[in-house]
Amino acid sequence: MAAGPQLDAATVLLQWATGGLLFCWITTRRREVGLGYGWLLRASYLVIAALAAIAGYRWAAEPIRDAASIGVSAAAALALLLSVVRRRTGVSGQQRQHYESTQATADRTGIERNLNPRDAQGPEFDPRWDLAAPIIGLIGLVAAGLGGGGNQLVQTARILVGAAFLGSVTDAMLLGHWYLVQPGLRREPLLEQVSWLGKIWPLEVGLLLIPTGMWSVLSGAVDDGYGGMLGWFWAACAVMTIVLVVITRAALRERQYAAVMAATGLLYLAILTAFGTDVVARLVLET
Repeated sequence: MAAGPQLDAATVLLQWATGGLLFCWITTRRREVGLGYGWLLRASYLVIAALAAIAGYRWAAEPIRDAASIGVSAAAALALLLSVVRRRTGVSGQQRQHYESTQATADRTGIERNLNPRDAQGPEFDPRWDLAAPIIGLIGLVAAGLGGGGNQLVQTARILVGAAFLGSVTDAMLLGHWYLVQPGLRREPLLEQVSWLGKIWPLEVGLLLIPTGMWSVLSGAVDDGYGGMLGWFWAACAVMTIVLVVITRAALRERQYAAVMAATGLLYLAILTAFGTDVVARLVLET
């Protein structure tokens, strides 16, 4: 059998960190979500990237990929530091939304409140800093794909799309939770994340079906070592992921605030099925 993508902890962790930080930028660029959400994601993924470097140097060294893992962690740490330093300025979109909401409340109730937006304390954090880490991670993931043998083009494409797939579903779930902290946040940022997950899904599944791929496992041409059970488990994960995406989008069309929490719960399940779609396939194809 042709060699499939290498399933090692270093590459999987770098995929996760790179994709997660990319979709962190997709959200922070909107300037609507509070600073804490960016802090949460940058802190989490810089640790994951550091673990990727440790795993690489300890078990399956790949110089460019492992150096990139360190670079991703450092770039995420720098963006986090800049965001903390410039925290007094806040987020322009969030402040504007709060001002408009407060003004609307005052108009309805007649209760006068201090409606003056907070004066800027300096330059606002530039979300373009969040692009540095995923760009560095991209270099490392391409190196991992090209260094794995077999069909390098397909292998690299699977790794890159898998990074976006895992990152989008994780960030969408975390963003859903953020509505508990920022309940007045519009649903557009979350809808955007879920929409990206739905768009990436056919690429993810399609690339994993390309020979030698999961179609070969489902047809019996490739033995997964468990009588085909892993192949059907992968298929169930793939189908359930897109079903959960569709249901999540339907939930977010409801006006009640509880719909956001329902969508977040569905995204919890989507994380499990998304990781099953990506990781199980690569495990089977490697063997």
